[in-house]
Amino acid sequence: MLCTVIDDEPYALDLIKDYINRTPFLELGECFSNPYRALSYLNSNQVDLIFLDINMPELSGIQLIRSLTSPPPVIFTTAYPEFAAESYEYNAVDYLLKPIKYERFLKAVNKAARHINAPAKNKTVHTADRMNEPREPLFVKSGHQQVKIDPDDLLYIEAAGNYMSFCTTNKKVMSLLTMKEVLDILPPGRFVRIHKSYIIARKHIEAIDKHEVVIAGEKIPIGVTYREHFLNLINKNC
Repeated sequence: MLCTVIDDEPYALDLIKDYINRTPFLELGECFSNPYRALSYLNSNQVDLIFLDINMPELSGIQLIRSLTSPPPVIFTTAYPEFAAESYEYNAVDYLLKPIKYERFLKAVNKAARHINAPAKNKTVHTADRMNEPREPLFVKSGHQQVKIDPDDLLYIEAAGNYMSFCTTNKKVMSLLTMKEVLDILPPGRFVRIHKSYIIARKHIEAIDKHEVVIAGEKIPIGVTYREHFLNLINKNC
């Protein structure tokens, strides 16, 4: 797969380039630190896969991909997890949170390879379809056990000290995970982070106020940092 990398951070750009060169089925193409030059290139050249930073000055990664008529598959790279849900609306096959480890990178490009090689009829998947399609269960380590959680039953996840509490319709599971690790394992499009301590399941939202959402009768705060993105996402899908 011919890859283009777009990132205004030199270290991040060099890291992805190194990872591509390490991976036998990837070919490193053009790389850009300036998103406008990248946009000009992509408008006149074909690539198989884009690694795209979201938070860039003047032109964000999402604005860039939105401006392309027929964007190729993209793997977003960013330090900001609050953009995860929106990113999957733009042909994203995965979302990598910085700092990126090679093992996580490899998982993302394997997913991209399956996406690119899939029949054409399966390549256009809207956010609503992602939310409704059946999902494999999650297995979360709790103590010495791997506990199975059905994503359809998962109401919200709450940070509790060094642990994450998975609150479902019938149980709570505590796991020694970080917020980043939880975001990496959740099915895309179905969950959104609304607070530094909370990720919620969109399908279980009962009510939304300016400062909180209600899920299963529980009031969950919306953080100031996440409010605008969350409300825009909800309004866009109404």
